[in-house]
Amino acid sequence: MYNLQDLTLYIQIKERNRLVDGIQLENDILIHLSKLQRFVFYICTFTSANHPVTPLSNDDIQRTFSNVKFGQVGCSMNYIDESDIRYHVFSLPFIFNRIGYIGNSFTNTIFSNVIYLCIYDGIPFEHEFFVRLARCFPLLESLIIVNCKAQSRDSPESEHDNTNGPFEVAQYLHLTSLHFARTHIDYVEQMLNESKTRLPCLTELWIDYDQLKTVTNNFTRDATRLNCINVEQLDFHRRINHDDNSDDHSIKAQSKDFHLYFPLLKL
Repeated sequence: MYNLQDLTLYIQIKERNRLVDGIQLENDILIHLSKLQRFVFYICTFTSANHPVTPLSNDDIQRTFSNVKFGQVGCSMNYIDESDIRYHVFSLPFIFNRIGYIGNSFTNTIFSNVIYLCIYDGIPFEHEFFVRLARCFPLLESLIIVNCKAQSRDSPESEHDNTNGPFEVAQYLHLTSLHFARTHIDYVEQMLNESKTRLPCLTELWIDYDQLKTVTNNFTRDATRLNCINVEQLDFHRRINHDDNSDDHSIKAQSKDFHLYFPLLKL
C-alpha cells in the first residue's frame, strides 16, 4: 500500500455520525500514501436518527478539500430531514457510471459518464429540476425516482398550458429504464407527458398500475402515448386484479386500448 501510485475509491457509508470530508481523507488515508500520484473518488455518507450530525453547507464541505492532492472536487448535501442527510463528495471530472440518492441541491456539474441514477428528496421535484437533471446527465440510461411530495405546480390534474409562456421540455434521449418507487403521481405525469418530458428510448417501466391508468386516462390519452409506445417491459407495483390468483400476466386480459398503448410489450 505504501508504494501505491493510483487509487480509485467508490464507497457508500451508512450510520455515521460524521461526514467523510477532505480532512479525514488526508489524515486517515493519504498521509500514508506518500507515492500516490492519482486519487479518484466518490464517497457518499448516510446519516440516521441514531447518528445525528450538524448539517454542513456545500461551501463548508468544499473548504475541507484544500489539499492540492485532491485536484478539483465536487460536493452535494441532500437534506431529507434532520435524521436523514446524504453527503456526496467526489473528484472531478466524475468518472463513475452511477450515483445514488441525489436531490434538488445537487451541483450543476456535467456527469457525462453516469448512466444509472437514483433521485430522492423530502421536498418536491419541480419541472425545472428535471430539465436541469437532463442537462447534467446527458447519457443517462436508468432513472429511479423516490419522492412522495406533490409538485407545487404543473400538477397532473391540469393539462400543460402556455399561460406563463412555454417552458423547456426535459429531454432524456438515452433513457431506457424508468422506475417510480414510492412516488407521488405528479412524477408519473411529469415523466410521461410529452409536453414536459421526452423519452424516445424508454423500453422498461416500473410503475404503480393505478397511477399509470389515471395519468394515461385509462390508456387513451394522447399526451402520454408517445413516451409509452416503445415500452417492452412493464412491471407493476400493485396487481391489476385483487384476487389471490392474480399476477402481472393478467395484463393479457387488458383492454384493446391498453395493448394499443403498449404495442411492443412482451407478455
